[in-house]
Amino acid sequence: MTIRNYQPNDEAAQVAVYNEAAFDLPKYKPATIDEVRRRCKAKDFDPGTRFYAEEGSKVVGYCTFQTNGRVGYPWVLKGHEAQAEPLFQAVLAEVQKRGIKTVFAAYRNDWALVNAFFQGHGFKPVREIVNFVVDIVEMPTPAARPSLPFAPLRREDVQAIFELAPEALRSANAQELEKHLFENPYFGPDSCFVLKDKAGGKPAAVGILIHSPGYADPKQVDANMPCFRLGTFGAEGMTAKRVNGLFSFLARPGRETGQYGLDLLGHAAFLMEDSPTAWLAAQVPSDAPHLLRFYQHYFRRQGSFPIFERSL
Repeated sequence: MTIRNYQPNDEAAQVAVYNEAAFDLPKYKPATIDEVRRRCKAKDFDPGTRFYAEEGSKVVGYCTFQTNGRVGYPWVLKGHEAQAEPLFQAVLAEVQKRGIKTVFAAYRNDWALVNAFFQGHGFKPVREIVNFVVDIVEMPTPAARPSLPFAPLRREDVQAIFELAPEALRSANAQELEKHLFENPYFGPDSCFVLKDKAGGKPAAVGILIHSPGYADPKQVDANMPCFRLGTFGAEGMTAKRVNGLFSFLARPGRETGQYGLDLLGHAAFLMEDSPTAWLAAQVPSDAPHLLRFYQHYFRRQGSFPIFERSL
């Protein structure tokens, strides 16, 4: 048995392995060669993040990771289950070699065997990622005037925004958050809007709206699938699904959280006033309880998926 990195034309073998190995799992969706090939031809694709187990000249399993620390389950053909462990250990060794200190896994809650594999390898459940949606006609009537004035997002605001609720973010520092908000290939800083403190003019809260009719309808996607939603505070650096009408906000824990959230939510609805999109979607990590409470109160819960983490 040989373990090696990705080589051109591995896509068909990878698809065959996954479709056989995952076939019996709940809500299984077959992988396609075109889907895998598209990822492998992306400009930022790194062949060193994919490992394949080969017996003779046949690929019998594979395992992947992302540079943000997300690691995949080792998928293997039936009869080759013994290759799962060396595949996974090869991934962990490469992750450590690259200096990544924390790894995490995200799969469906009802994929019990997959989640048990990670727990058996020292991964602990640390949070749920919860998805929500609300029809705009069901939203509370916004106040005639917001509690604080709105302003566009500026680079000099990012440090104060990061300090609002760093525990809710996956950015390690303000510099990473700034890059995410200002150099994102899928949305620009004009998608963000800031509530400014009247006293010092510092950000008291920030909201974001991702709106594109070409993006997915959140009512038509499986909200229990482990997909981070583009634009969500707390999904920085993640491979993300583009969802139309995604609203997210960040504010400090405290009695003003609800009011700031309503002001930002009302502004997002105003920005969509002339759009045929009749909903707002959201996603929030459960370890930001002050934000989770807001969405639980004003949105409908759709589904969730767990995050398992391990330090290396």
